[in-house]
Amino acid sequence: MKRFIIALGALSIMSIAYAQDTTKPATEAETPAVATPDTTNPAAPVPGENSFTEAQAKGRMEEKGYSDVTALAKGEDGIWTASAMKSGKAYEVKLDFQGNITEAAK
Repeated sequence: MKRFIIALGALSIMSIAYAQDTTKPATEAETPAVATPDTTNPAAPVPGENSFTEAQAKGRMEEKGYSDVTALAKGEDGIWTASAMKSGKAYEVKLDFQGNITEAAK
C-alpha cells in the first residue's frame, strides 16, 4: 500500500509539471504559420517556397487596399514583389509564403 501511495504521489507531481509546460507561439522567421488579418510575422517578408499563384498574390495585395498592382513577379526566394498605389502614394509591395504583406515607399 505504501508503494502505491508513493507511486501515486510521483505521478501527481509529474502531471502537474506536464500541465505547466505550455507551448508559446514562435516569432522567428522560420515560423511556418500563416499570417492572419491582424498579425504579421515581425521578420516579414519571410523567404520560402510560395504556393500563391500570381492571381492570388495580386488579389491579396488588393484586399489590403493596394491598387494599380503592376510588375508582379515571384523571386527566387519565393517572395512576390509588385509596384502598387495606396492612398495616392507609390509602394513596393511584397507577399511571402505565410501571407505577410509588407510595403516600402518608392
